[in-house]
Amino acid sequence: MAKEVIIGIDLGTTNSEAAYLEGGRPVIIPSAEGST
Repeated sequence: MAKEVIIGIDLGTTNSEAAYLEGGRPVIIPSAEGST
């Protein structure tokens, strides 16, 4: 059975980021350019 992962996405006008929860804490996913 696959583990369910919830991803949050913030599409801001200057900065955007995506994160998921691990152990109840958010973990930011770095972009391909290396910044969030």
